[in-house]
Amino acid sequence: MADALGVWRRLVGAQIRSQLQYRASFALDVAGAFLISFLDFFAILIVFHNVPRLGTWNVHQVALLYAISMISFALTDLVIGHLDLLPQKVRDGTFDLVLVRPRSTLLQIAALDFQLRRLGKAVQGAIVLAYALSGAGIHWTAARVLMLVLTIPVGIVIFGAVWVAGSCIAFWTVDGGEFTNAFTYGGNFLTEYPVDLYSRWARRLLAYVVPLAFVAYFPALYILGKPDPLGLPRALEFSGPAAAAAACVGAAATWRFAVRRYRSAGG
Repeated sequence: MADALGVWRRLVGAQIRSQLQYRASFALDVAGAFLISFLDFFAILIVFHNVPRLGTWNVHQVALLYAISMISFALTDLVIGHLDLLPQKVRDGTFDLVLVRPRSTLLQIAALDFQLRRLGKAVQGAIVLAYALSGAGIHWTAARVLMLVLTIPVGIVIFGAVWVAGSCIAFWTVDGGEFTNAFTYGGNFLTEYPVDLYSRWARRLLAYVVPLAFVAYFPALYILGKPDPLGLPRALEFSGPAAAAAACVGAAATWRFAVRRYRSAGG
């Protein structure tokens, strides 16, 4: 495993060095990603310009949800967002090249197209996080600080697991990209808002099937010291690491199952 990660670091390092060769172009790409990602947050600000609260949530509390979701998703996109290329590689048979190499198939796919410009989204999320924390009126304790620190890596693992599991549909369909996007990019959008605003079926989906409610909603309730409007068990606020571990195990099993049953485009 350590050897495979070493290969991944070298491959990604080579891509980063090549992208930094054209510094002006790289700076423009990062700035573009940074500015475009602000449009989603502007939509939230427009909503709160017209209404004082969304349910029991004020603008700084929703900004906290948005920031946690955006940072987690942006860093996930940075590392494995190029799984979007998998359907094309399955269709044209170039996935076969991955199979004949003595390295993890998932790590190889993850190292194909590392785009450092995606950091612009994470920077934007960090700015919104500072805005959220400045006005949320949080009573800080060591436990709440720890929760905030752990929330980002937990969110990355959950988003990553959803991305990996969803991308496996490419092994059985002609083009399953839109299905995957519904849970990755669509999931990012859903986690930017309070889960209690959604209909019952959507809440159950996000809490018990695709565990996206553990990315921002449940941790934010604890950080804010806010009672859950849904009256769900308080233990869920601390269950993010367990949900991330379960999602990771499920995604790994799904990937192995799909790769073992892969049939070459020419076979």
